[in-house]
Amino acid sequence: MTFYRDEDLLQLSGLQHFAFCRRQWALIYVENQWQDNLRTVEGNLLHRKAHDEAARERRDGMLILRGLAVASPALGLTGQCDVVEFHADAGGVPLRGEDGLWLPYPVEYKRGKPKEHCADELQLCAQAMCLEEMLCCAVPQGALFYGEPRRRTVVEFTPELRQTVRDCAEEMRQYARRGYTPKAKPTKACAACSLKDLCLPQTARRGSVADYLRRAMEEAP
Repeated sequence: MTFYRDEDLLQLSGLQHFAFCRRQWALIYVENQWQDNLRTVEGNLLHRKAHDEAARERRDGMLILRGLAVASPALGLTGQCDVVEFHADAGGVPLRGEDGLWLPYPVEYKRGKPKEHCADELQLCAQAMCLEEMLCCAVPQGALFYGEPRRRTVVEFTPELRQTVRDCAEEMRQYARRGYTPKAKPTKACAACSLKDLCLPQTARRGSVADYLRRAMEEAP
C-alpha cells in the first residue's frame, strides 16, 4: 500500500466537489479559481459555526469536538471534520486527556436539502476513513445535517461507498499530478454553480480557463 507524505496530501473537502463535477474540482484545486454566490456564502456561514474549535461540549456520555483536523496518508487526504461526536463505549478507543473508551461519529453540516447524488456521503465517508486510520478503530456510520429540513440523515459507510472514496481520491491525484482540467459536461446543475461564469463551457475545446484568460489578455488592445 502507498502512503503519501504530508506535503502530498490533497484536500478532503475537494472530494465533494470532485464527485459533483470533475471540472468544478479542477477549476478550484488545480487552477485555483473561485467565485462565491449566495449558496456558497450561506454554506460558509454554516460551516464557520460548526468549525468553532473553541466549542467543546459534553453531554450525557458524549464528547463533541468541532473543526477536528484529520488526515489519511493511505488515502492521501487531509482536512477538517465539522463535528465529531465521541460516544462513551466499552468497544471504543482511549482519547488523550479523557477517561474511558470512546467511539467517533462524524457529522457534516450542509446547507439546503439532501441531494440526488452521493457527493456529500463520499465526503463524510472519507472523514470516517481518516478517523479510522488515525484512531485505529471502526467507524461504521455518521450523519449529514442539512440546513433546510434541519434534521440528520444517517449514512452507512458501506464497502461500496468506501471503494468509491478510494477511486475518487486516486483519480483526483492523477488529475492534480497532470495539472489536468476536464472538459465541461453541461447539466441542469450548472445553473446553480458558483463557478458558471469561470467554467466557460464554450471554451472547453480550447483548453483550461487559465489558458483562455491568458490568450484573451494577450489579444486585448
